[in-house]
Amino acid sequence: MNADEYTNLARIEATHWYYAGKRDFARGWLQRVGPPQPADVLLDCGAGTGIFAEEMSAHCQVLVLDDHEEALRLLRARFRPEQILSLAGDQVPLPADSLDYITALDVLEHTPDDRAVVAGFQRLLKSGGVALVTVPAGLALWSDWDVALHHFRRYNRAQLKALFPTEQWELVYVNYTNVVVYPIVWLVRKWRRWFSRDLAGARSEDQLPVPWLNALLRELMVRLAYWRLPFPFGVNLLLVARKR
Repeated sequence: MNADEYTNLARIEATHWYYAGKRDFARGWLQRVGPPQPADVLLDCGAGTGIFAEEMSAHCQVLVLDDHEEALRLLRARFRPEQILSLAGDQVPLPADSLDYITALDVLEHTPDDRAVVAGFQRLLKSGGVALVTVPAGLALWSDWDVALHHFRRYNRAQLKALFPTEQWELVYVNYTNVVVYPIVWLVRKWRRWFSRDLAGARSEDQLPVPWLNALLRELMVRLAYWRLPFPFGVNLLLVARKR
C-alpha cells in the first residue's frame, strides 16, 4: 500500500465498523474451529498495524509478517523483535508444519502469485491447522480504492475456493461477507468513477460513520459472517480452511 494508507488505517481501524467487524468475526471463527490454546502459534500474514495480532495474543502465541517498511515500523511498536518476520526471498522463514493458525486478512489480493502464497500456508501449517483469509470480492466494485491499496485482483467465490484444493484442504466455510452494504458500495464507487475523479482525502472508506450507524453496520457484518446461507454477492469473501 501507499505509505499514507497506513496512516489512514491506523487512524480509524480500532473503531471503524468494517475493520473492527472483520476482526470480530475472524476471532469468532478461530474460536469455533479451535479454539486457540496458549501454546498454539498463530502467524498473521500482512499484519499491517498489528492490531488483530495484538488482540489474538490474549489467546495464543503470535507472530507477525509484513514486507512494507511503514507496516514494520508500526509492528515494532507493538511486538518484540523475535515476533516480527520478514520474507526470506519468497519464503516465510519458518520450518514446515510449525504453525497452528495462519490468518491473512485482506492480503492475497496484494500478491502477484496468490497460489504460491497459499502453497506456503499449506507448507507451514501442521496437519489440522487452520487458515483464515478474507479478500475483496466482485470485480464490479473495482475502483480507485483498489488502485490506492495496490490490489492485483478482486475475487469471486469460485476463484477463492480454487486456491485451496480439496485434496489438501477441508473447506470449513466459504461465503461472501459485507452483504448488506453491497448496493451502496457499488453506487458510491461507480459515482466516483464516472463523475468525481478527484476525491483525494475524501473517500467514504476513510470516514467514520456516526456512532449509531457504525455500530449497526458492525453488528450486521459480524452476524452475517456466520450464516450458512450461500450469499450470491458481497463486498468481501471469507474462507476458513483446515489442512488435511
